[in-house]
Amino acid sequence: MAWNKKDLLGLEYLTAEEINLILDTAESFKEVSSREIKKVPALRGKTAVNLFYEPSTRTRVSFEVAAKRLSADVINIATETSSVRKGETLIDTGRNIQALKADIIIMRHNCSGAANMLARALDISVVNAGDGWHEHPTQALLDIFTLKEKLGKIEGLNITIVGDIAHSRVARSNIWGLTKLGAKVTVCAPEILLPLEIEKTGVKCASNIDEALKNADAVNVLRMQFERDLGAAFPEQLEYYKKYGITEERLAKAKKNIIVMHPGPINRGIEMSSEVADGANSVILEQVTNGIAVRMAVLFLVSQAKEIKA
Repeated sequence: MAWNKKDLLGLEYLTAEEINLILDTAESFKEVSSREIKKVPALRGKTAVNLFYEPSTRTRVSFEVAAKRLSADVINIATETSSVRKGETLIDTGRNIQALKADIIIMRHNCSGAANMLARALDISVVNAGDGWHEHPTQALLDIFTLKEKLGKIEGLNITIVGDIAHSRVARSNIWGLTKLGAKVTVCAPEILLPLEIEKTGVKCASNIDEALKNADAVNVLRMQFERDLGAAFPEQLEYYKKYGITEERLAKAKKNIIVMHPGPINRGIEMSSEVADGANSVILEQVTNGIAVRMAVLFLVSQAKEIKA
């Protein structure tokens, strides 16, 4: 199939075929990172702009590396030192970037729906690098890519997502993507960290971590977002670790080769032990590596779609 979307805004808006096209394209691009000269000319002459309204290390750098390996020019805009501080709106910022003849805006924003709003206002491509509590599509895509690489398939897998589901754009994107590809998803968290009616997205809820891990082929451990804890609603950190932290003892009761994932950054001793994070079941650093190939695929595909539209 041909890709026909100028933007990547979320996995909710993609079909299973479109998700698989991204994964297949990423697989073809992964080899580039193993070359002595890690570059292909696929986006030569194109300009990608990293527009990040929230702090980021992994995602911003990963997109920058991906764009440069495609031979694109990359501009990083730090909003704390930009005209945003003078009151410029998101749409005006985007239109000015478009007027500078950039081709792709990669945006992270603290407001859910910001990427969708910007994409509707612009002719150039917009890639969502995380918007509020809504979606983080490329993180989910690299998670799914890693699962497929390690286990050979997605359909029929049992995947458990543990942690701060309520505030997690990573969880939402993973749920959309995994369920569309035929995986069975279980979410496990304290009740206060589960969104209302989350079962309607096709997932199963569990409150006991050992039960949630029992038949899991992989566990994706989310970061506890304590910075969003308004009114001390979050569980106490040590108590959370006792009840939901991923430890060697808990993994010993699960499938022998269960895969342990984390989007990073890890709160060691809260979400998982260091022994698990650095252990044989962990694919956390492989996720980081795979993120480059996935983001290369996304940038290439949206750029091609824009050219077709033009």
